[in-house]
Amino acid sequence: MTQELQQLKQLVTGIRALPEEDWQAFAAVWTRHVAKRKEPLTMAGEVEHYLYFVADGVQRVYYFDDQDREATLVFTYCPSFGGVLDSFMLQQPSRYYYETLTPSVFLRAPFPELQRLMQTRPAIESMIREGLSHSLSGLLARLVELQCYTSEERFRKLLQRSPHILQLVPHKYLANYLGIDPTNFSKLLNKVRI
Repeated sequence: MTQELQQLKQLVTGIRALPEEDWQAFAAVWTRHVAKRKEPLTMAGEVEHYLYFVADGVQRVYYFDDQDREATLVFTYCPSFGGVLDSFMLQQPSRYYYETLTPSVFLRAPFPELQRLMQTRPAIESMIREGLSHSLSGLLARLVELQCYTSEERFRKLLQRSPHILQLVPHKYLANYLGIDPTNFSKLLNKVRI
């Protein structure tokens, strides 16, 4: 088993362990994909064809509005799933972009193969549903932070949840993700004890 598949199995087991036969079927649909720094993986208007497993590197999902304002919605890095999940699961055009911030290594699984597995193997469908439920739970918590917390509280919460993120992600993207002006983000870096 490759290192990437071992990482994937560890993540899957953390969500919900699969019987060995189901794991073998699940592992068989993934292929390795390498991307350069700042490479677009999914563009707005395209349907997301793959579920990604991030084995190395950092990526982000972001949105551009009609006034060219940018909103960073989520970061992905090892070991996590990536891609534009709503577009992937609904097979509808994406409203978002998915790009690499650093050179990246993935495993990726095409929608038709995962759909077939979910329809024929209940353990895989349950594991994917549980993983999506965790993602939704995290998204709802993030919405509360954005709507109710001050800039400093959002910054502290991010460091509490992911203290390593300051070393992984360029600060301009972190500021955008938190909805903080880059100058104020720098001030928080100097003010808040890490």
